[in-house]
Amino acid sequence: MNRPQLVPPCSGWQEDLPHPDDVPMVVPALGFDTPNHQDDVFLELPRGFALIRGLMVWFAPVQIIMTGGMLWLFLSDWRELSPEEWIMFVFGAFVGVWSFLLCVKFDAVPPRDQPLRFNRTRQRLYAYNFNYRWWNPFERWRVEPVAYDWSQVRAERWLKRGATSHGVVIKGGVVLSIVRPVTNEVIDRFPLTTMGADAHAWAYICTYMQQGPDALPPPGPPKDHNDVGLNIALLLAPKVKWPAKMDLESRTAP
Repeated sequence: MNRPQLVPPCSGWQEDLPHPDDVPMVVPALGFDTPNHQDDVFLELPRGFALIRGLMVWFAPVQIIMTGGMLWLFLSDWRELSPEEWIMFVFGAFVGVWSFLLCVKFDAVPPRDQPLRFNRTRQRLYAYNFNYRWWNPFERWRVEPVAYDWSQVRAERWLKRGATSHGVVIKGGVVLSIVRPVTNEVIDRFPLTTMGADAHAWAYICTYMQQGPDALPPPGPPKDHNDVGLNIALLLAPKVKWPAKMDLESRTAP
């Protein structure tokens, strides 16, 4: 029986994908994605924060109207409120503020892209990670770029199923897990794809790191993650800005 090799395995673990130095077993492909950049030195792949950006922010005005309406109903009645009514009032106001902040932050605070850079000459991975807890809009959500040796990188495929009123929802993807050197102990973990090319994307990266860009099919025209059109959420979202030292190191040879 196939068992996880890493400790601990990722949530929803299905299988460990081939080791970074192993020959890929599937065709290298990125699905509908295309690299932000690809040459002999480094490969940069895009990662979207969500499949769709720009919808949640439109619910914020609805939350303002609903919360304002609740306040008006309570405060327009000049009689003294009972303890139970005060509890309902405070709870309703809190939920309204929480929902408003969540709608705005979920769409407008994450960066326009969360790219991954794979430097072939340095054999290093650089990840522009955005860390947050979706249920807590009151804390600071922030970008935390990280860098690791390619030898520490592992990939796991995950799959989760959930029941909704509309039926069963299936969601899957691949996470990159960073292990402590010479062990299988995971010290960091972040997504590679979600509902994307999955194992084929990992094969694409491994082929690039092992053999270089000439071993891959010619990529499509690169996308500018700052070209967001009229999407209001992405217009409000911060642009990608790597730390200067990491930016230079990740784009250059030793």
